[in-house]
Amino acid sequence: MKKKVLLLGASGMIAPDLLPGLEDTYDVTLADVAPHPDGKPIVHCDVSSREQVRDAAAGMDAIMNFTVVRDHPEESFHVNMRGALNVMQAAVEHGIKKVIHSGPQFVRRTYDHDFDIEDVPPVLTTGYYCLTKGLASEICRTYARAHGIQTISFLFNGLGPRPTTQSTGDFPPFTVVWEDLHQACRLALEIPQVPDCFQEFNLLSWEGHGKYNVDKARRILGFEPTERWERYFARNVNDH
Repeated sequence: MKKKVLLLGASGMIAPDLLPGLEDTYDVTLADVAPHPDGKPIVHCDVSSREQVRDAAAGMDAIMNFTVVRDHPEESFHVNMRGALNVMQAAVEHGIKKVIHSGPQFVRRTYDHDFDIEDVPPVLTTGYYCLTKGLASEICRTYARAHGIQTISFLFNGLGPRPTTQSTGDFPPFTVVWEDLHQACRLALEIPQVPDCFQEFNLLSWEGHGKYNVDKARRILGFEPTERWERYFARNVNDH
């Protein structure tokens, strides 16, 4: 029997492209406040409403929360932070032991000057997005450890399609392609447990820049980028 997975933020910027990597393996329930861009059936669920999240999560084996509001001073609090709280409370109420969350991008702002960045302390800023997402991570960590909810949070700064042609630009420093996100989410849904019940993982497809790496995701989840994406950024050197 397929695992039942609630996908919150199903009509947003991430979930519609994430779904193709999940729907053949899992029984996915799509939930959002907006219609799905491809016309798929949606359960109306405002993540800032504890009751709506609780009702949508009934009977689920796992919850994936990809909701986000970035710059609005009120909605960012209600969606990012209160939404995370509602998800973890729903997991406790229904006995759900697996939650997948997405984390903040402030890792980049603090560590872009350095190399071999794997699992570093986050540095919160006063921006609405970073502050609310950072607090959401602490909520998830606290509930995960208190109630034994295996919670995995993926940290990435860019997301998009795989390259198909040679690039003349630089390596994207903290960017993941859809195929790699699909793989990471499937691994997260299947792993029985993670250390301390809560772990954050860098998630990126290009490591050629040497700045950020996915060594922790390799070690714990078994993640590996699906291709050597660096080859699309190789330079041709002509002898003259």
